[in-house]
Amino acid sequence: MNPRALPKPHRRRITALSAALLGAVTWLPLGDAAAQPADPPPEPPAGEPAPPEEGGEDAKEPPLMGDEPPPEEPKEAPAPNPESSPDGGPPPEKTAPSAEVEPEPEAGERTTGPEKAQPTSEVYAEDWWELSRPVFEIHGYYRVRSEFFHQFALGRRDGVNPIWPQPPDHSFLPHDGAEEQKVELCGSDPNNLVSCGNDTQAGANMRFRLEPELHISDNVRIRSQIDLLDNLVLGSTPQGYANGPGVNGGYQVLARGGYTPLGAFSSTQWAPQAGINSTKDSILVKRVWGEYSSPIGQLRFGRMPSHWGLGMFANAGDTYDSDWQSTADRLMFITGIRSWDLYFGAAWDFANEGPTSASFGEQDGQPYDLGQSDDVDQWVFVVVRRMNDAAARKLLRDGSPVFEGGAYVVYRQQQIANDTSTDSGASLGQDSSVVASGYTRRGAQAVIPDGWFRFRFDEFRFEAETAFIYGGIDNTLPSPGTTNFGVGDPALDETGWNIRQWGLATEASYDALDRRLHIGLKFGIASGDSDVEGLAPIGNGLQPQKTLDRTFSTFRFHPDYRVDLILFRNILTRVQGAYYFRPSVGYDFIKDPDGQKAGGDAAVIWSRASEFVQTPGNARDLGVELNFRLYYQARDGVLNDDEDKMGGFFTSLQYGVLFPLGGLGYLPNQIEDYAANPRLPADDEGLDTATAQTLRWYLGILF
Repeated sequence: MNPRALPKPHRRRITALSAALLGAVTWLPLGDAAAQPADPPPEPPAGEPAPPEEGGEDAKEPPLMGDEPPPEEPKEAPAPNPESSPDGGPPPEKTAPSAEVEPEPEAGERTTGPEKAQPTSEVYAEDWWELSRPVFEIHGYYRVRSEFFHQFALGRRDGVNPIWPQPPDHSFLPHDGAEEQKVELCGSDPNNLVSCGNDTQAGANMRFRLEPELHISDNVRIRSQIDLLDNLVLGSTPQGYANGPGVNGGYQVLARGGYTPLGAFSSTQWAPQAGINSTKDSILVKRVWGEYSSPIGQLRFGRMPSHWGLGMFANAGDTYDSDWQSTADRLMFITGIRSWDLYFGAAWDFANEGPTSASFGEQDGQPYDLGQSDDVDQWVFVVVRRMNDAAARKLLRDGSPVFEGGAYVVYRQQQIANDTSTDSGASLGQDSSVVASGYTRRGAQAVIPDGWFRFRFDEFRFEAETAFIYGGIDNTLPSPGTTNFGVGDPALDETGWNIRQWGLATEASYDALDRRLHIGLKFGIASGDSDVEGLAPIGNGLQPQKTLDRTFSTFRFHPDYRVDLILFRNILTRVQGAYYFRPSVGYDFIKDPDGQKAGGDAAVIWSRASEFVQTPGNARDLGVELNFRLYYQARDGVLNDDEDKMGGFFTSLQYGVLFPLGGLGYLPNQIEDYAANPRLPADDEGLDTATAQTLRWYLGILF
């Protein structure tokens, strides 16, 4: 139905006030509302990864709530020109209007009956809609990363409190009295095989990420994120390798076919299939969400990224070298006062709904949540002052400082839970009566305030984020009648546990010499727990406490907040129960206005434990790590016409070396006990640590 066919008194108007409110929505810092007309077409959203900062491999100015800063304020949609052709070409020949047909009113005119009213500045809603056309955009990247790990076990024996498992083809003697582990199958002479003694792990992986956006109109769009061959290890799905259901559950390797009876006969790669030759499918749809911008704010709904501040607590993981993400099933509304650059947001998250009615025997229909009391409910409240990037750059050029910051507060709670892995667990397709038999009291709740602040002046930037987790858990039992901590009496685990954790991350940077020289300093700290041994969990379940002080105190940064290449990125997987100092310096040898860039940077990371008892060697100093990088960005990308953006071909070569200190070493009694072991060969070198090294080569195309 053509809206123009409606009686003209019923044609809705977009008043000046409504247009102003729609414009204000597009400035929201927590998302880029698509409140722009289709003629001219909307500017592509800045959803692509941004360029690296000084010394960092993932650097990108992170958005505040899992989205990029919004586009510029849209201009008022122009009215259609009756003299132009529908396809935008030359106007057709003018002809005299027929006496029976009244010509369409020109832009801004209103007719009442047969008479024309005086021209006005009003824009009609149906005109605005007719000018919009669905637009489909795709952003993303393709990457291949080659990585070389040497001595990541730091020379530690697997039987003596390991922190990284030795390669399976490495030979050594455990300390715990187990049988000697040897792989004596290497060497050039098959009749005189020797120990493989390998200390190196190496390989390559790839990912093709697509981020399609369907712009339905000027203020309605659907966004998504799809990964193809997500972090697929190259060569990991060879011809002939397949798994099937095991006799006693799990999986078992299937017999090979006649054309590939041995792995040495594989001549091609098969597509990954979860449960058959891979743990993940070839295509993973990770996020889909909708956005609707109205005169009073923006509504988001669906599975979407969650990001705040520096990404220390909630991190969208959308940079070109990311591996971890914060993704929320969320219903969110954002509004604000544009003149003050002040914005407010509230969200309802479906953090964990527990088992559903979905069944393997019935794939159609609509599954539903079986119970409400086992849900992990979460609510998020945001207040933030953040300026539009263009306005902030203008202030900085004029010599004025820019202050931004805000608060991100989360409340979550759960009453009962089924977290058991036994037959009464909440496995897929389980009957509701079986699920009910595995329930236990949880009584968990937590308040998580997270503050963010940023100050910029000239080429200097200081940014900080701090978070505190305050909460408690009535009961930590995974299922009734069991215990987590080996106390002997399950009742001891039901008297309540406290959660008291906090973390701080700061970043300072200064650009000099026409923004070619980059000087930076990062500092971060995560609270530790003096009643727990080990910085990272080993195995399943909660970390056991030594004296049962009934408080969980180890704070853990988001794993995609990266500060190094070896210790926190790989061995510990994240900053946890530790603090670090990271000075860095970098220089762009080539920096063209069209986006071409080449340079290098270096950083030193000194890391220490917050509580020395959590380290293997019971000492605070964990290690000193040196990181180096060379990088090159070509000028062939359509997105890198701005020196602060990144697009087209990008490559980097990184090298890191970690010198472990006392915290990653052995205790004196462990060294003595090992030396006195009669099972040791005479030439055994004893317990000692070794220097770890890594080499990474990144190849990517960003669009």
